[in-house]
Amino acid sequence: MRAHQIMARHLVTVETETSIVDAAKLMMDHHISGLPVVDAAGRLVGILSESDFLRRSEIGTQRRRGRWLRLLLGSGYAAADFVHERGRKVGEIMSSDPVTVTEETPLPDLVDLMEKKGVKRLPVMRDGRLVGLVTRADLLRAVASIAHQIPDPTADDNHIHDRIVRALDGANWCPLGLQVSVRNGVVHLRGVIMDERARQAAIVAAENAAGVKEVHDHLCYVDTYSGFYIQSAEDERAGAVKAEKETAG
Repeated sequence: MRAHQIMARHLVTVETETSIVDAAKLMMDHHISGLPVVDAAGRLVGILSESDFLRRSEIGTQRRRGRWLRLLLGSGYAAADFVHERGRKVGEIMSSDPVTVTEETPLPDLVDLMEKKGVKRLPVMRDGRLVGLVTRADLLRAVASIAHQIPDPTADDNHIHDRIVRALDGANWCPLGLQVSVRNGVVHLRGVIMDERARQAAIVAAENAAGVKEVHDHLCYVDTYSGFYIQSAEDERAGAVKAEKETAG
């Protein structure tokens, strides 16, 4: 998938001269958390987001820096804080020089940019012109859309078994003595793990195999120092139910 396949195309934008009150109303009316900011010629010049409204004099949330930090940072930072906290126009509080992508940017690159730059939205550009916006919500919708994909016709029990084994084989957290059994798309995992985090990793690997309906955990945790072992929560519950029935009988 690429940016053009998930981006929003009908954008709500504001200009640098738009009042912050009008911008805030736009965001609330359209239920969005950010707005691209354009100049009079329609060129992208910034992004206005919810975080730009956090430090505001109207609600008494101005940034409070200690005396020594103010001295260390210098008067320029204090001046910038003042503008951001009391500016009345979008251009005075927006984030300038936004990180942008193209329509052909792959989804992994979009995610990397969002994580590295700490942003929640990425403007999509074509020949210097804003044509879309990708947000974290768009990525969420992309994940949800997977549920509507056409089922894999080869997802029978044998194929499911082989796919799970391949997914786990070679991983340094792969359960020891791994046994995978599949019947009508229902998977049972057996083996020994040395770290509880490997349990969830193995379950996730199985759940990701096409055709899997549910996964049952029979993995046993063994402490490498004491040799102490713990059954899976599922097996413990099953054992308790069995013991209760035997007692009642």
